[in-house]
Amino acid sequence: MGASFDGDGVNFAVFSAHAERVELCLFSQDGRRELCRLPLRERDGDIWHIHVGGLPPGTIYGYRVHGPYVPEQGHRFNPNKLLLDPYARALSGRLKWSDAVMGYKVGSPRTDMSFDTRDSAFAVPKSVVVDPSFHWGPDRPPRRSLNETVIYEAHPKGLTAQHPGVEKGLRGSYLGLASDAVLDHLVKLGITAVELLPVQAFVDDRFLIAKGLRNYWGYQTIGFFAPEPRYMTRGEIWEFQTMVRRFHGAGIEVILDVVYNHSGEGDELGPTLSFRGLDNRSYYRLREGGRYYVNDTGTGNTLNLTHPMVLRMVMDSLRYWVEEMHVDGFRFDLASVLGREAQGFDPNGGFFDAIRQDPVLAHVKLIAEPWDIGPGGYQLGAFPHPFLEWNDRFRDGLRRYWRGDAGLAPDLAKRLLGSSERFDHAGRAATSSVNFITAHDGFTLQDLVSFTMKHNLANGEDNRDGHSDNHSDNFGVEGASELPPVKAARALRKRNLLATLMLSQGTPMLLAGDEIGNSQRGNNNAYAQDNEIGWVNWANPDAGLTAFVARLIALRQAHPVLRQRRFLHGKTRAFDGLPDVIWRRADGGTPRPEDWHDHAFRCLCVELRMAAEAEDPHRDAIFAVFNAGAAQPLVLPDTAPGWRLLLDTTRPEAPEQPASPGLEVPAHSVLVFASVHS
Repeated sequence: MGASFDGDGVNFAVFSAHAERVELCLFSQDGRRELCRLPLRERDGDIWHIHVGGLPPGTIYGYRVHGPYVPEQGHRFNPNKLLLDPYARALSGRLKWSDAVMGYKVGSPRTDMSFDTRDSAFAVPKSVVVDPSFHWGPDRPPRRSLNETVIYEAHPKGLTAQHPGVEKGLRGSYLGLASDAVLDHLVKLGITAVELLPVQAFVDDRFLIAKGLRNYWGYQTIGFFAPEPRYMTRGEIWEFQTMVRRFHGAGIEVILDVVYNHSGEGDELGPTLSFRGLDNRSYYRLREGGRYYVNDTGTGNTLNLTHPMVLRMVMDSLRYWVEEMHVDGFRFDLASVLGREAQGFDPNGGFFDAIRQDPVLAHVKLIAEPWDIGPGGYQLGAFPHPFLEWNDRFRDGLRRYWRGDAGLAPDLAKRLLGSSERFDHAGRAATSSVNFITAHDGFTLQDLVSFTMKHNLANGEDNRDGHSDNHSDNFGVEGASELPPVKAARALRKRNLLATLMLSQGTPMLLAGDEIGNSQRGNNNAYAQDNEIGWVNWANPDAGLTAFVARLIALRQAHPVLRQRRFLHGKTRAFDGLPDVIWRRADGGTPRPEDWHDHAFRCLCVELRMAAEAEDPHRDAIFAVFNAGAAQPLVLPDTAPGWRLLLDTTRPEAPEQPASPGLEVPAHSVLVFASVHS
């Protein structure tokens, strides 16, 4: 499928089940002049193809497809519209918004039932023939085990757009992302995987362009095989490959946020750029009759993964990014859509069957965003092995506990143990829960402790967009503050949240910039802010917070007890006769039922050991205290000969030291102890 250079020329192959005629259009190198149109006369089933001798890599092309224009039956063929190859490995040019890219006459009283005859070639990006060969040298995937994985979610431009250590000409690019300054920072932190917001080619929404904004996050994919050109300096895919190779050289995996649930063509009033003009009825899920689109994604359309050729496209895309681009995993946006069959969400549906049997994808990391806006769309915990899932229950539970909300101790206990009530089934591991406090969608960590309300006016939607219930706190001052008590309280809250994240079973994820105190000025939906609001601000990084995050990650990596594959259920270990998890109060006692139901119970302690079923049980134990209340005396467990204090969030720079008698747990703090054996 797609355009394949074989040394003698290029073979072009494209799918359409309902087309009457398909034409290949070749363009000048600048993409401005259409040189010729060649009919694809060969057809095998629904795949149309042609071999053109003498064509080299770099050839610019597109398709025009003839067929019925009967929107009420789901057909929207319009040969006046130049179409991108769904399998294009690279794109040339950008979408220039014009009414000519619409298959219908804008302003017609018949709306999308009308037919537009203008040629769209001048306004749309073109497909490019690519030779994907690249000298990878000794590159090998790091294949970091899940129980040592720490994910760093980053925007491919925003991380480096203002980074003083990145060469100016490379800021905001793939090459800048893999610069020494960024790699050194990530390695010092202890990051094992970067998760990049969408890098598959996408378009800017017309309504954003009209407001002087752009699609910053990139969740409007139009090319599932092509790296987004705006992050390139020379328009060549080797730039992306070089980035991956450099990350691997630093021992860091590359995970891509991918959007296979919808395309950037929108609803029936959207543009005709590719899939709609090739075979609308096959590529999209349509409502009864066919004119309107199923909109389980909230973007206007939903890709039809129940169609074998659409599913093949997705699978071919995933394999391409692994085999040719060497990426190490994928985070699937609105993944519930991918598992929705005719009867609803099915963990054994076609997409999951296809991906789990694929040998190329057997060794990469697969992460689901387990919700969409369709019926039955919230599916946290329902995805099959080997999928990991973003855990919003963890996010909200931790925010509320440390804000001081009443009655949250039982919920905190669940989150500390990997949310087993959601994930402990069908042989899934405790690493299945991707634990996070913040992500690209929502407040940054700094804003979480600085604002009680979203401040999204810059988005041009009168502050109506974005979540309103953020479980945040401002400590008495909305926004930035230089008052020492406010700054100190905010800094402590951040350390408590981060410490709880790294001490919890599961797979932790950090949002890029949180480790330096980055703020988005209270904007919790910066999807259109390709500017200083959305970019990470490196001007005054919080070096103390950065060092604290690195210390937390190092602590986690040093103690396997904190990152187990097996869930902990308090089972007795044959090794030493001790339970693998023991809940405690600060006075050393075990919480009683009335404690768990006491809304004032805000100091939860836990003693952790390797799981009872673990093959290598270890003698080590961790005792952690999570105190969201007032200071109180602390009694350490008598289940170890002694304890050593590893961490106190109220004294972030204090070194490790033996635990002294007569301890007190400070107010609003996390303490971590490790057992000492004689």
